[in-house]
Amino acid sequence: MFFVYVLKSEKNNRLYYGSTNNLERRIKEHNIGHSKYTKLSRPFRLVYFEEFETLKEARNRELFFKSGKGRSCIKERLSRAVA
Repeated sequence: MFFVYVLKSEKNNRLYYGSTNNLERRIKEHNIGHSKYTKLSRPFRLVYFEEFETLKEARNRELFFKSGKGRSCIKERLSRAVA
């Protein structure tokens, strides 16, 4: 299985979008500084994820989330989850 995930920085409240085949491992890697892009924004918490059967499906969804429409979609889903 493959995952698309959204992490939220507890340092600056920014969202980070990614995909992986091992969600727990990837979150740990972000939080210990293995990712160059997110290293300075640690710590992170998982705020959203989706599961897919193929890497291609997961990557396509990740690219959607990184688009303007996708960012709006995620922000809407997160606001509904909090309310």
